[in-house]
Amino acid sequence: MERDRTAPVTTRRRLLQGAALAAVPFALLPGTSAAAQSRTGARPGAGAGAGSGSGPRLGPGAGRRAVDYPTVEWQPASASNYSRSSRPTSYPVDYVVVHVTQETYADTLSIFRDPAKQVSAHYVVRSSDGHVAQCVRETDIAWHAGNWDYNTRSIGIEHEGWVDRPEYFTDAMYQQSARLTAAICTTYGIPKDREHIIAHHEVPGSDHTDPGPLWDWTRYIRLVNFA
Repeated sequence: MERDRTAPVTTRRRLLQGAALAAVPFALLPGTSAAAQSRTGARPGAGAGAGSGSGPRLGPGAGRRAVDYPTVEWQPASASNYSRSSRPTSYPVDYVVVHVTQETYADTLSIFRDPAKQVSAHYVVRSSDGHVAQCVRETDIAWHAGNWDYNTRSIGIEHEGWVDRPEYFTDAMYQQSARLTAAICTTYGIPKDREHIIAHHEVPGSDHTDPGPLWDWTRYIRLVNFA
């Protein structure tokens, strides 16, 4: 996670260290209810919407449920912290970028809600149980990669934890994140491999290290492919 902007830039002040499926064939988070809110504008706390978890993608502003998948929780980022768009019409979605928050789950959501922070990601995965919050619609451009081109063409997934504390990388986190990534890849036709599911530090121009050397990429990609 990091500060980013809505114009093409490759450097910025560090904030932290370190779409829609027609039908989802699995529960990302069993037992968790979907947020069923409609989005009517691009105000802080309301987001900017397009697409739904159970129907065709529509343009920004159309009233629908808030989340892209039925079982994630809607925790909207401030509209000051992302760019409205109509992906994949406006930009193709070619990558999933894996992040580690360097913050707690709750603090990460709080940062994304703060309009002064100029940072967001599409999803945040909680360490303890793999619970997933969606903060930015997939049609919109989250400011997560530190590279405008990659922001426009990627989905950003933050994972609660610290790069040097592997105890945060729980079985539940790996499993639920992998299911989410698999669903995203299926939706946009993204190959489920390391060329397209990338680390934050692999984004050109990035000065971050996440998810770090303790992230188990072999396990993660296997889980994605068998989800």
